[in-house]
Parts: sequence; C-alpha cells; structure tokens
Amino acid sequence: MSKTNAELSDVYKRLLRYALPYWGVFIIGIIAMAASAAVEAGLMLLLKPLTDETFVAHNENVTRWMPWAFIAIFIARGAAGFGAEFSLGWIGRGVIKSLRHDVFKKFLVLPARFFDNHSSGPLLSKITYNVEMVAESATNVVTVVIRDLLTIVFALGVMLYNSVRLSMLVAVVVPLIALSVRVLSRTFRRYSSRIQDSVGEVTQVTEEVIQGSRVVKVFGGQEYELQRFSEANEKNAKQNLKLVGSKALGVAVTQILFAFAIAAVVYVAGKESVSSNVTPGTFVSFLGAMILLLQPLRRLTNINATLQRGIAAADSLFKILDEPAEKNSGTICKDRVAGNVEFKNVRFAYGENKGAVIDDFSLKVDQGKTVAIVGRSGSGKSTLVSLLPRFYDVESGVIELDGVAVQDYELASLRGNISLVSQDVVLFNDTIANNLAYGRLGSCSRAEILRAAEAAYVLDFVRDLPEGMETIVGDRGVLLSGGQRQRIAIGRALLKDAPVLILDEATSALDTESERRIQQALNELMQNRTTLVIAHRLSTVEKADRIIVMDGGRIVESGTHSELLARGGLYASLYQMQFSDEAV
Repeated sequence: MSKTNAELSDVYKRLLRYALPYWGVFIIGIIAMAASAAVEAGLMLLLKPLTDETFVAHNENVTRWMPWAFIAIFIARGAAGFGAEFSLGWIGRGVIKSLRHDVFKKFLVLPARFFDNHSSGPLLSKITYNVEMVAESATNVVTVVIRDLLTIVFALGVMLYNSVRLSMLVAVVVPLIALSVRVLSRTFRRYSSRIQDSVGEVTQVTEEVIQGSRVVKVFGGQEYELQRFSEANEKNAKQNLKLVGSKALGVAVTQILFAFAIAAVVYVAGKESVSSNVTPGTFVSFLGAMILLLQPLRRLTNINATLQRGIAAADSLFKILDEPAEKNSGTICKDRVAGNVEFKNVRFAYGENKGAVIDDFSLKVDQGKTVAIVGRSGSGKSTLVSLLPRFYDVESGVIELDGVAVQDYELASLRGNISLVSQDVVLFNDTIANNLAYGRLGSCSRAEILRAAEAAYVLDFVRDLPEGMETIVGDRGVLLSGGQRQRIAIGRALLKDAPVLILDEATSALDTESERRIQQALNELMQNRTTLVIAHRLSTVEKADRIIVMDGGRIVESGTHSELLARGGLYASLYQMQFSDEAV
C-alpha cells in the first residue's frame, strides 16, 4: 500500500531529526554551499566584461586583472566546495552511526516471535544497505537541494541582470520541468522499495549458503543454490535497471525542455543583436548563466530518485524501530532468588491458527531439586523451558518463581537468576576466555574463568592450542568441535552460578567418555540449584529427583527413574528402545 504525501513527509521529518545534533556543522555547510553558488554566478558575471572589454573593446586594464579574478574565483570555488562536501559528509556518517546504533539496540530487545517471523538476511540488509541509503537521503539530498537551489537563484539573478526579456523565455520551461519531476517521483519510490527488498533476498540466500556450506556440499546443492541466488540477483538487477531508466528519462526530459529554451533565447538574442540591444558580452553571460542552470536542474531531477530511495529505506527502518519491544513491566528485582519454580495451568501456542504446544501444564519444582523432562520430539519440552526466562509469554495460566509471577520480575533480574545450556550452542567470534566470561560480563577475574574452564574440562583441549585461552573460536565457534563448543557453553553457565539452571540437551554433542566427565561437572553444578533438564539420552537423567514425561504439551507420566520403569508406560518404552539401540 503506497503512502500519502503527509506520511512520506513525516518519515522524512523523523529522519532529519537524526541530523539535528549536528546543526552547527550543518550551518557551516550551508554557508559553504551559499558561497559556492555565489562564486558560480560570479563566474558568469565575469564573462560579460571578458567578452565586451577584452575581446571586443581590447581594454588592456581589464585584460590585466581578468586572469587574477578567475584564479580567485576558482580558489574560492574549491574552498567552498570542500567545506560543503566535508561538513555534509560528517553529518552523513553521524546519521549512519546513530541510526545503526538504534536499530541494533532494537534488535537486542525485540521478542523472540519477531525473529521467528523474519529471516536474518533481510534484517542484516536493513542495518547495512538501507542505512546507507537513508544517510544519502538525509545529507546528499540536502546538499544538492540547498546548493543547487541557491545556484539556480543566483543564475536567475545574473540572467535578469543581463536581460529581463530573455529571462521570461526561460521561465516558461521551469514549470514543465517541475511537473516531470513530480510525475517521476512516484516511480522512483516504487522501484526503490523493490530494490531494498531484493537486496534482502540476495543477503538471505548468501547467508544461508555461508552458514550451511557443508550441507550444500555433501548434498550436492551447489546448482540449486546458484539458481536461487541467480534469481534473486536477477530480480535486484532488473529493479535497479528500471530505476536507472527512470532517472535517465528524467534527465533526458529536462535537457530536451531546456534545449527549446536555449533555442528561443538564441533566436531572440540574435534578432536583438541587430539593433544593439544585446551586446556579445551580455549574450555570453546570459547563455553561461542559463547553461549553469542545466546542471542543477538535472541534479535536482536525479536527486529525487535518491530522496525517494532514502525515504523508502527510512520507512523500513522505522518499522523495525516501532516494533513493540519485549514486555518489561515487572518491577521486582532480586539479585538471587531461592529457586522455587511452579507452572500453573500453562497454555502456549506459536500462533492463533496453530495448535497449543503447551496445554494446561502444571508442574512444581522445589528449590534445589532436579526435574528431568523427557518425551518424543515435538512434545513441547524445549518450548516449556523457553517460557521460564520469558523468551515467550504464556497465553493463559502463570509461571511463578519463588511465588511471584515471572511477568512481575524486571526482565534483567529474572534472566540474571537463570543459566542456560542449550543444544544449539552459540559462541561469539572472540577468544575462548571471553566466551567463558560471557557468563558474568564485567564481573569475573581471570582466576574464576580458569576455574570454570577446568570444571567444564575446557582446559583439556585448550592446553593443546598454541594461543591457549586466547584462541579465537571463529564464527559461531566453527573452528572448534561440537564437543568443545558444548564444554565452553557449560563453563559459561558454571561461571554465571545462577540459582536456576536449564539444561536443554546439554551433553548432546559429546561422545560417551566426554559426556561422563561433563556429567560429573554438571552434577556438581546442579547441587543446591533448581534444575530443569531436557535430555534425549535417558541414561543421563536416571538420578534426577523427578522425571516427567511429556506428550502433546502435557505431562503423561511423572516419578523417579525406577518408578517409571516399573510402571511400564511411555518412559519405559522410550528407555527400552534406547537400551536396545545402544546394545546394537
């Protein structure tokens, strides 16, 4: 749905607010642009004495000072141009920095549902490509509009000074040029939005191939992925060509209209020169000022495409900035909770048209106890533990921590009391030491990091690395094995030392020997902590205080390992199946 002019004006006004902190630099830029426009007009004024006095009247005095005047004008022109370009460039980079900061900051507080519904490729495109388009609109457009409008004003002044009658001939063309700009503006805006969308598609396909390069290679997906990229790339190229064509058409129309004006001026000036009403110098100066108008008019026609592209990009960014952040209306802050967790008749679904993933779920976990959550894939185990730190909010029912609804806690306080080790280990492209320290950012010593590394058996493989704890792990830890990444994640949780611990398939990437060693560290970590353990290998949860079996978002069995085996239900069936597989 296209936006109204009022809505587009609001977008641009909001965008210009990012440039307000640099108003001092902007004033310097305006002064420089005004000086540049005045110098351009002054150059046209010099053409009259240059022609009449030097080449026609052969005035030696004028001949002597004229070269110095040209030198002075071009020095002034260069200085003014530098001041205008640098000051507006300064503002542009400041706008980019501020806008990227705000979008990235917004990414940090957006709810999980937002990222579920948006691919990462287009989001990355917005914070890179779209922001650049916005900055170009906020600064380059202003530069061209102010400088060129001033140039047009000064050029018209020179033309009126030389001949009012000839100026009237040119004035007829200006409304026609303005009309062509207005007609083309809607086309520019439409193509600009499509270009930004197509850049997001190119980014998305590229990111997927980079992250899934091994899958692409082993399954022979190179041709398929190349076809996907080619389609996205071709779409982007076509949209850009349409925009280029529209811009070229605008320039061509401007030049054609201007050609008629020049032809009329030449004709009238030629007739008036017979009666000596127009001297050669007057005509050259007038024609020079008229030609000086052509460049600004052409740039103003082109800048409309830049303006519309910037507005379209700004609109897409402001939509992200206007997205509602995670609800954080809680006021209760606790440095350390006791760890009593209770789910009361909890229901949750990922969408209105999707069935409940968690349905009428109730569970109480006392302080310091370990509850294992098992069940078939899709039974709702991971979703359940995602509700405790409020990655998602329940649709009905309540989750309490120490008798207080989790919604009543301030988000940072709630999550500060919870540690998480998940199956999908996320490491940052930093050192092993810094990835471990992420568990307690800014508040842990080197000795504490080393103790956590030793407890999680990270030191076992770090000792063999040339750079030790300062080894860079690569993007998402790609330079380490799955088991090594998992150990670092466990060490990170050990270092945080939170009273509530969530282990979501925490040992899934480890071999049997490593798993036993890590399990010892986890057993020590779980002492006196409330722990929710999701495990596929049932042998790892045999010592849990309680095991619940989920199916269809509900608890279908509950008890200790021995009780559930004796009952002969779903747990016993799952256990026997795994035991048989391991025996084979």
